[in-house]
Amino acid sequence: MNASRGPTINSVSHFVLLGFPSSPEMQLLFFGLFSVAYTLTLMGNAAIVCAVRWDQRLHTPMYIFLGNFSFLEICYISTTVPNMLANFLSTSKTISFVGCFTQVYFFFSFGCDEGFYLCIMAFDRCLAICRPLHYPRIMTKELYTGLIIFGWSCGFILFLTPGVLISQLPYCGPNIINHFMCDPVPLMMLSCSEDNTTQLIYSTFNVIFITSAFLFILCSYALVILTVLQMPSAESKHKSFSTCASHLAVVFLFFGSVIVMYVSPSSGHPVRMQKIVTLFYSVITPLCNPLIYSLRNKEMKAALRKVFGSERLVHKT
Repeated sequence: MNASRGPTINSVSHFVLLGFPSSPEMQLLFFGLFSVAYTLTLMGNAAIVCAVRWDQRLHTPMYIFLGNFSFLEICYISTTVPNMLANFLSTSKTISFVGCFTQVYFFFSFGCDEGFYLCIMAFDRCLAICRPLHYPRIMTKELYTGLIIFGWSCGFILFLTPGVLISQLPYCGPNIINHFMCDPVPLMMLSCSEDNTTQLIYSTFNVIFITSAFLFILCSYALVILTVLQMPSAESKHKSFSTCASHLAVVFLFFGSVIVMYVSPSSGHPVRMQKIVTLFYSVITPLCNPLIYSLRNKEMKAALRKVFGSERLVHKT
């Protein structure tokens, strides 16, 4: 991304991420806690990816979407946590200008992709439960392959414009960001000149994307609930609700914190609260997702037991 707009030359070559200011002992404690959380997140999501890849019973659209979503979670958390861990052990806590905006672009692009994937998974469940007889004919390999490509690419395309606009603002100091990651809002506040157009584009992008994705998911599950309530068998109702419950839990974990951060008025959020909310959807949610999906799904639990247990999976070609 370009570092300047027009004739303005940036005097800032790096930014300082304050993170969570505390004593050296507390910094080491934070390093230990977040190292464990990051490792567990990588292991949990990688286990789901491997289970979907190796178990033939999970080669269905629902689990293929879940496998891609888990891999996306690995990419998402890896854009911020490694740098945050390094800063816990550093006294300078700096990140280069290019590195900062690279982090912004990938973090928010992967975040948008997560929203798209949650929509895709909601659409898949809605179609499977509301139109079970037509599902195999509609959800063909071509369609779910297209949805996978759509889910991975749209975030990178959509966030390109606001990402470039923010990076082209003039920065001439100060360069201290009171956050553990490069976030667009404090970055725009550090700019030498106030650009209302860039702020409007960024805010509009957040509101439209988050609200439209969340409403799409809610509408999808409203149709699911109406269909399930009409089922005559209590066993069928329980199975359908159980299938969707884990996905809904992830939806509310992710969108709940994101809505608080980016849709509600930011002026009402103290800096400490902004850090906590960002920590929740960028670290805690990816950590919880493998537990939510594996604990409520018998097929996934069986596949994960084969990944971790003594019963070895043999991949047949």
